Amino acid sequence: MGELQVEKHVKYILAVEKRKDDFESVVMEHLRLNGVYWGLTTLDILGKLDAVDQDEVISWVMQCQHKDDIAGLQNEDGSFSGDMWGEVDTRFSYIAICSLALMRQLDKIDVGNAVKYIVSCKNVDGGFGCTPGAESHAGQIFCCVGALAITGSLHHVDKDLLGWWLCERQVKSGGLNGRPEKLPDVCYSWWVLSSLILIGRVHWIDKEKLAKFILDCQDKEKGGISDRPDDAVDVFHTYFGVAGLSLLEYPGLKPIDPAYALPVSVVNKVILGK
Repeated sequence: MGELQVEKHVKYILAVEKRKDDFESVVMEHLRLNGVYWGLTTLDILGKLDAVDQDEVISWVMQCQHKDDIAGLQNEDGSFSGDMWGEVDTRFSYIAICSLALMRQLDKIDVGNAVKYIVSCKNVDGGFGCTPGAESHAGQIFCCVGALAITGSLHHVDKDLLGWWLCERQVKSGGLNGRPEKLPDVCYSWWVLSSLILIGRVHWIDKEKLAKFILDCQDKEKGGISDRPDDAVDVFHTYFGVAGLSLLEYPGLKPIDPAYALPVSVVNKVILGK
């Protein structure tokens, strides 16, 4: 099946973090905070979080905090806008619900209305879209199913129908795609797999073939994981590849929570105080 190149992936992530002034980093500045999340979570899953200066990271992240509160972005129909400009998407519903749950502040929003909006985005194929009537997509399905799981509302999901749609995302290579007739992509090793776990249908796919697909997407010389074998690596796919392997219980990796997309140890500490 191959072996996860742990040390090389750690070196790759640390090298990406140091390249703050090159062209690629500048044009992707709007995703830099996302990159911090992807990189740090990968390191934690690999058991290598001590490789970074945590005080420096915390200081930088705190500089990114905006004065507005998350709760102020909820709309009357229960949906959430991404920012002051008003774009609505179920991604923002998940982010709001997940973030507030981690801060133990879900009472700051209308949870019932938020759930009602998410359910309104459910389609006849069992999947979910970004807004009501929008096409089912594996990424949006995770956002909706994850949010419903966090709020204790998974009874709104047709688990067999959705499970069938999700398991059909596996292609011959073992990888998963996000929609019918699309190429497989390592990131769907998270979006699809986590959703299947949350609804109890993960046994409907070939987990061993999926693990092999992820491992085949590694740069075994320089580290990092790409979307497909032999493509350029990036920290986004490195995180989702490692997270997918964690869900598949790959040896030596910390378990990750399929709803919160964080190591189980972090979720337990933040929410349960353990």
